[in-house]
Amino acid sequence: MKSIFLNDTNNIDRVYPQDVIQALMKEAGLDPQVVTSQQLLASPQLGRGIEYIFTTWGMPCLSEEEIARTLPDLKAVFYGAGSVQYFARPFLNRDIHVFSAWAANAVPVAEYTVAQIILANKGFFQASMIHERDRAKAHQGLFTGNYNCCVGLIGAGMIGSMVAEKLKQYNMKVLVFDPFLSDEQAVALGVEKVSLEELFSRCQTISNHLANNAQTVGMLNYERCFSRMMPHAVFINTGRGAQVVEPDLIRALKEHPHRTAILDVTFPEPPVEDSELYTQPNVLLTPHIAGSSGLEVQRMAVYMLEEFRHFVGGEPTRWEVSLKMLETMA
Repeated sequence: MKSIFLNDTNNIDRVYPQDVIQALMKEAGLDPQVVTSQQLLASPQLGRGIEYIFTTWGMPCLSEEEIARTLPDLKAVFYGAGSVQYFARPFLNRDIHVFSAWAANAVPVAEYTVAQIILANKGFFQASMIHERDRAKAHQGLFTGNYNCCVGLIGAGMIGSMVAEKLKQYNMKVLVFDPFLSDEQAVALGVEKVSLEELFSRCQTISNHLANNAQTVGMLNYERCFSRMMPHAVFINTGRGAQVVEPDLIRALKEHPHRTAILDVTFPEPPVEDSELYTQPNVLLTPHIAGSSGLEVQRMAVYMLEEFRHFVGGEPTRWEVSLKMLETMA
């Protein structure tokens, strides 16, 4: 059994801690030296006999012809990061298994989202902008707090479902818009399925977790969504910036200055220099920090080590990606 790190960046040392590397050297025959796509394509013999690739952000894109020429014995790719959309199809077309740590990357996003929802339902973000005593007193009666508060989740994939599970302990009413969510899944999550329009109309706090694909670009607009927000509602986006028609969101925020947007993602990212997102007082921008950062990224390497062990042991795996899944997942 032989394995390599294949990556065009310096992210391997950041994501794979030494204990995981040592385990892979022992169990997967891993050569700890990172191979780049340039090296592999220039010296195809480097890939001879390689059965498993371990990688993360910086995984190169290879064509089917390049894979056949340089990695003829490859069985599986273990991607210690999130979306595999940009590189996975040529491997899958050659019947090579692809595993992703997207579920591990979902954990900090869900944690970030739940934290923002808890604060939003208390009116924290609007209150933080108030300095006058009389206005602060008036503010106290505008928000219901978290108990029985109505929260909306757009998308019930891995992250959306994880958020819904975490919110159960707070006794909130959770509404979900997701055309792919079955009635049985909704019952299991303890959520109510609604239309996008109803979600924006009824919910104090709304969080976007749509999959990143062509169908969701510009899906969140003024007519269907932002014009329907309650006067003190909060919109959180940790999905993708391109899913939001930003001029429409800004228009709605101007119409009701106590509406608030917490944007961890924008389009483009960061916003252009003269974007009103910088100057609109009821917009809070964070620099794409919801996902794995710091030591959190090492969770993704652990997921891939565990997935490798299940795969080679003939046991059921949890995080394999298929061509069908790529149609809807981020």
